[in-house]
Amino acid sequence: MSAPRTLYDKIFDDHVVDRQDDGTCLLYIDRHLVHEVTSPQAFEGLRMTGRKVRHPEKTLAVVDHNVSTSPERKFGIKNEESRIQVEALARNAKDFGVEYYSEKDIRQGIV
Repeated sequence: MSAPRTLYDKIFDDHVVDRQDDGTCLLYIDRHLVHEVTSPQAFEGLRMTGRKVRHPEKTLAVVDHNVSTSPERKFGIKNEESRIQVEALARNAKDFGVEYYSEKDIRQGIV
């Protein structure tokens, strides 16, 4: 009988594509979640090299960090930098064929 494994260990092991002798693992990522703060750089890198999102059907773009918890959120994003990040995510998701949950989408949540 094998030793018990945690849920983390089971999920991790199920996604290992290759394990090196030094313990380094190459993982298969079956779902890619992106948000508005760091994704603009990644999308720009794809644009600059003429590449596409490899599996847009496995990628989900969600507005996350710039969503206000205030009841006033229904009036939009007041901070200009935050608004620019959210607009960039919407544009990039559309340009690259990625499903997008805006700050007004009932499915929006924390990534």
